[in-house]
Amino acid sequence: MLVIGEKINATRSSIKDIIQNRDTSALLQMAHKQAAAGAGYIDVNVGTGVGSVEDEMDSMRWAVRTIQQDLETPLCIDSADPKVLEAGLQARAGRPAMINSTKAEKEGLKKVVPLAKKYDSLLVGLTMDESGIPKTAQDRLRAGEKIAVACAEHGVPLKNVYFDTLVMPISTDVKQGLVTLETITKIKEKYPDAKTVLGLSNISYGLPQRGRVNAAFLQMAIYAGLDGAIIDPLDKELMGAIKTGEVLVGKDRHCRKYMRAFRAGC
Repeated sequence: MLVIGEKINATRSSIKDIIQNRDTSALLQMAHKQAAAGAGYIDVNVGTGVGSVEDEMDSMRWAVRTIQQDLETPLCIDSADPKVLEAGLQARAGRPAMINSTKAEKEGLKKVVPLAKKYDSLLVGLTMDESGIPKTAQDRLRAGEKIAVACAEHGVPLKNVYFDTLVMPISTDVKQGLVTLETITKIKEKYPDAKTVLGLSNISYGLPQRGRVNAAFLQMAIYAGLDGAIIDPLDKELMGAIKTGEVLVGKDRHCRKYMRAFRAGC
């Protein structure tokens, strides 16, 4: 499973300070920790909510260049603004990257999907549209279909697409976990070449013992066909849940990854 490290996100006050102060040492430390813990990609979101789009573009260029001068791990360029996404992709200078993300809405598809083609990047597609996050798996699949059509039009192969089937808190609707799992299954059935990904932690919002809920849901999602997760790779419980889930569904030949994780204390 692809682990995308989520911790460099300026919605966190500590990361916001790092971005605003251009704290190179602290940024590199956070990137290195996630890579060492097993992140295959490192998400970079520099949106502090302060300043102009140009300011965010400058912050993205700085963050990307700072990390990649010291680390080979690919980056996941994360922004709701296509201009910021392209600034990060340009700063990658041809290195592997992932775009996070586009919705199934006209303007986003028109501006973001071509970036995936232009920069030969992986693409996260959110299974939602102008109306928000659909409540049913079928409606989320329809949103995914719009993304798939746009990718075909712009020459982006589905093997490069990670459909985010989205997670809503079960504390507000106890059936939403099942909707997400069903959407994963439907996406994998309809688009076998594509991948699926989740930002996991929202599932447990408002509940006690959130780590327990997250780990259980992650293993259920692996069974449903999940290919990637945007998580904190420093969370040993979650990383252990990945190894356990993969061995239980037959994705870990001879249980080697599980045994290595066990010996490493995960």
